[in-house]
Amino acid sequence: MKINIKELIPEFSNNLKLDYDLKKKNWFNIGGKTKAFFKADNLKELINFLKKIQNYEKIFVLGAGSNTLITDKQFDGVVIKLTNNFNNITLLKEEIIIAGSAVTDKSLSEFAMENSIGGFEFLSCIPGTIGGGIKMNAGCFNREFKDILISIQAINKSGQIITVPSKDMNFKYRDSGLSDDLIFLSASFKGNKKDKNIIKNEIQSLKERKELAQPTKIKTSGSTFKNPIDQSDKKVWQLIKESVSLNKSFGDACISQKHCNFFVNKGNAKFEDMKKLIDFVSESVFKKTGVKLETEIKILE
Repeated sequence: MKINIKELIPEFSNNLKLDYDLKKKNWFNIGGKTKAFFKADNLKELINFLKKIQNYEKIFVLGAGSNTLITDKQFDGVVIKLTNNFNNITLLKEEIIIAGSAVTDKSLSEFAMENSIGGFEFLSCIPGTIGGGIKMNAGCFNREFKDILISIQAINKSGQIITVPSKDMNFKYRDSGLSDDLIFLSASFKGNKKDKNIIKNEIQSLKERKELAQPTKIKTSGSTFKNPIDQSDKKVWQLIKESVSLNKSFGDACISQKHCNFFVNKGNAKFEDMKKLIDFVSESVFKKTGVKLETEIKILE
């Protein structure tokens, strides 16, 4: 029998909220409410909650909200946010690090640097969490999560824990090939011993390159579309630039003048404004070039 989520409030007290506003929980600063919002502080709580809702509800796991566009209408499901115990980083061996899925990519990069472990420098430029990074095989500057990942620990929506080694994952560009049914708990990564100062200089260099090429400190969710590597030799920003007037906007949703694959909420853009801009650019590129774009940002409707 399907459970009424309201009945779970006494058991999960402060960590379960109904009609919870998501607008401030994402970088676009766009969105309405979710039917229920559950903050999981530890694995025991998460397993208990998943077993109680018995997979009847739509579930969306929200990380840093750095690449998520959320509907202004109510999301008819449960948004789960992993906190506290999912935010730990541990040095397992000389070159192996275990990180919880709520750890930010930047924090993992800094931890590796402090322990003189190289290979994690690129993470300093990815604005998200480990969980999201694994899911989409996030990357930049010719490095991706698959290059450092050993294995992941995850839980399915029925509350069963599994471990998946990276060799069993079907990695592609911006895709890990892992089931949407999985909620990532933690992951183990392998780097290489490297001088701390060399790592520090490389991170600084990457950050400077990013600052020059991409907008920062504004309401944006990073790259809107994936590069269409199977359809074109051109980068997505090149296709957009030759297909669309960069002054095009819908309400307060506009295209960044610094990098045209970054869309911006310049004030009070609504979900529909940003969705119209995404659809308009996608259709314009297809009409002009025949290339069918795929969004890199996650759209929660």
